[in-house]
Amino acid sequence: NRESGAYRGKRRIRGGRARIRTVMFMAMMSTIQSNDKFKHEYQRLVAKGKPKKVALIACMRKMITILNTMVKNGELWDEKLA
Repeated sequence: NRESGAYRGKRRIRGGRARIRTVMFMAMMSTIQSNDKFKHEYQRLVAKGKPKKVALIACMRKMITILNTMVKNGELWDEKLA
């Protein structure tokens, strides 16, 4: 994070578990090709001007939120939640 005054560098995610981030990233790459709801969300963000990687990470976060809710409530995957 090399930001100072007028200089704005690109940020990187360093927190969390790198291996889980990698697995989630690859899972989302597959998901946006096969799941229509995530595909539309990804395309909406890209059309809005977000970089493709940022849009992918946003979809990843949405999936993590859904998975956390499923674990908390003891539910199985429901297409309506996505």
